[in-house]
Amino acid sequence: MVKTLFKSSKFMIGITILFILLTFTLMYPLMNTGDPFNMDGRPFQEPSGTHLLGTDNFGRDVLLELAHAARTSLYVGVLAGVIAISVGLVIGLFAGYVGGIVDEILTFITNIFTVVPSFVILILISVSLETRGAWLTALVIGFTAWPWTARAVRAQAASLRNRDHIYIAKISGFSAPKIIVLEILPYVASYVVMAFIIQLASGILQESAISMLGLGPTNKVTLGMMLNWALMSEAPRIGAWWTFIPSAAMVGFVTFSLYLINIGMDEIFNPKLRS
Repeated sequence: MVKTLFKSSKFMIGITILFILLTFTLMYPLMNTGDPFNMDGRPFQEPSGTHLLGTDNFGRDVLLELAHAARTSLYVGVLAGVIAISVGLVIGLFAGYVGGIVDEILTFITNIFTVVPSFVILILISVSLETRGAWLTALVIGFTAWPWTARAVRAQAASLRNRDHIYIAKISGFSAPKIIVLEILPYVASYVVMAFIIQLASGILQESAISMLGLGPTNKVTLGMMLNWALMSEAPRIGAWWTFIPSAAMVGFVTFSLYLINIGMDEIFNPKLRS
């Protein structure tokens, strides 16, 4: 399966793009140990040998900001994805396997969270918080993004609970948690991996959106915050493209690479999609 995965052109392109971006994000701050909040230049300096991507409206180095911002946004996306997948997986597996009134109650709760616009909830919660760390932003995003995973996992678990191997496990004396972990979870593992990739991309996009509105982390620079600074200082109007195009491009390339990875994995795990 792994060898087949690496033969997928979409998967390899996505992995390559993501690897390059991660290398920049992790290595550049080690080569340039400056503080991204340091105002060591004039406002809106154009790209030069001193500042390869120029400076922003406060005179801060945009390239250094970009490396730290991408690292923070990826951290938020990964943590939000883990939270969303964990909550959705537990609820979906439990509801699908147990069935009955438990399934109905959990499905009802899941449907409520699905209908209510998660982004609106995200904004309302962010507004109510005086200080927002990156981990808190990820926590809020994760706990508003789990319903879609729960619904898909619940459907797969429900289709598996009457299979022969589940019946054999029951009469062998396996407990419900053991059956769920050993007999059902492996069947949904491929979906969970792909769902995490989608949740990761969604988490980065949602963080960028709320940070662009000024509601993101208050103690870290993020990709969305860079866009917020550029918009608030009217950088597009004065033609300071270097203050917003790199951060927007970073968001685009990261999510695009994750999309290609997901498509490549989907083609491998679902043979009907192969050309």
